[in-house]
Amino acid sequence: MKRKWKGILAAGLVSTLLLSGCGSKETSSGKSGSKQEKTYTIGVTQIVEHPSLNNAFKGFKKALKDEGISAKYDVQIAQGDQNNNQTIANNFASEGVDLIFANSTPSALGALNATKEIPIVFTSVSDPVGSGLVKSMEKPGGNITGTTDMHPEAIPKTVQFMAEQFKGKKVGVIYNAGEPNSVAQINQVKKAAKKYKLEIVPVTVSTSSEVKQAAESLVGKADLLYVFTDNTVVSALESVIKVADDHDIPLFVGELDSVKRGGFAAYGFEYYDIGYEAGKKAAQILKGEKKPGDISVEPPSKLKLVINEKAAKAMNIPIKDEWKKEAELIQ
Repeated sequence: MKRKWKGILAAGLVSTLLLSGCGSKETSSGKSGSKQEKTYTIGVTQIVEHPSLNNAFKGFKKALKDEGISAKYDVQIAQGDQNNNQTIANNFASEGVDLIFANSTPSALGALNATKEIPIVFTSVSDPVGSGLVKSMEKPGGNITGTTDMHPEAIPKTVQFMAEQFKGKKVGVIYNAGEPNSVAQINQVKKAAKKYKLEIVPVTVSTSSEVKQAAESLVGKADLLYVFTDNTVVSALESVIKVADDHDIPLFVGELDSVKRGGFAAYGFEYYDIGYEAGKKAAQILKGEKKPGDISVEPPSKLKLVINEKAAKAMNIPIKDEWKKEAELIQ
């Protein structure tokens, strides 16, 4: 009889242990047999801070969230310094992050120079092919893809608007000749200006601290000012706005965030949108659905004319009735 009870107690102990083991497994995973959701580490490299690039990053994060991707972000800003830019990319490569989000042309070039293995998704890049980032827009190749901030009609339409709506024939352009994206854009500006018989008065800068002096040097030499999507100049845009306001010079800009900051007008798009599209591409890569080199690079899908009425008043520009029919007016 004692032996029988010993057998029952032993069997009960084994059952308890087995049930206990099942219970601990369910607690660790949330439910029995399920896998914990992976959290990806994404290295974010950005050449400078300004609203357009910051909004692109916001769009990128929102897209990953919408796609069900759990991620933690290591955000590094190069402060416009190319040495910092490359060091950031090298560190991400050595740390073995799951993906690099490169927000600007210099950031993307630094990332590609640092690794040929870790997936790279870029945005805010004006000339992906010309800068050597990708082989083609349709088939980027390698470990990189992304979205461009160069809508094919943005610069031609801006220059056409200047030529047809203003009497001035001299356009002052401030840009950093060290940024490949800016070199590509100034070439487009010159080509469009030639068509409409405008004279381009270029001034180059290498740091944001030089922007104010560059803008001031154009007073009396330029009838209009144009700041396209140059990261160095856009990061110090308020300096150009002040010169434009003080001297009644119409200031055209390259994107809508700069219009909101005080530029007169732009044919542009929301950087949030191209960041969001880049995020969707990153999600495809992280889910294992596609390789970076097989995902096409895409330009902004929307382009619209936006005019800042408050800025127009500050620059002494009367708003024409015909502009109201075409443009979105903001304060």
